[in-house]
Amino acid sequence: MLSLAAFDFDLPAGLIAQHPPRNRSDARLLHVPLAERLRALIGEFAGATPAIGSVDIALYRDDVGVGGGRRGVVPVVGETVLDFDIEKHSVVLVDDVLYTGRTIRAAIDAVFDYGRPPRVELAVLVDRGHRELPIRPDYVGRNLPTNRGERITIHLAELDGSDQVLLQEST
Repeated sequence: MLSLAAFDFDLPAGLIAQHPPRNRSDARLLHVPLAERLRALIGEFAGATPAIGSVDIALYRDDVGVGGGRRGVVPVVGETVLDFDIEKHSVVLVDDVLYTGRTIRAAIDAVFDYGRPPRVELAVLVDRGHRELPIRPDYVGRNLPTNRGERITIHLAELDGSDQVLLQEST
């Protein structure tokens, strides 16, 4: 699921949080609190807050289903909430960690099933590199080059009691 926000002026119309989580046992939705933080900051500086929503990407992922190197997993579909007209506003997709770009590709496909926004931008907390698709964030909290064998874990105060970005070796 991704988060979105909507604006009536020359700022993004929607912050969209994307999901599902990469690890099915980890049901925390990091993207929504990140989008809510961005929404509050934009409201503080611009004097108006964007709408916010979320879009489930379970059916748009290219690594689940059957055939062609996909995991034989039936996707668990979550809720999509878009309480604004995305065709009339620009959209900012919000993600915690940008890696291969495949999650964002799925989110873009999901958003376009609800309409065609005039502009789609991407905001990420951490860009770790290793892109497999031509996806580039417009807004980056931190570039953190990694090895493919490493993992980045994000903890947010809203969910974990503190803000942390952890770089871990894969086990």
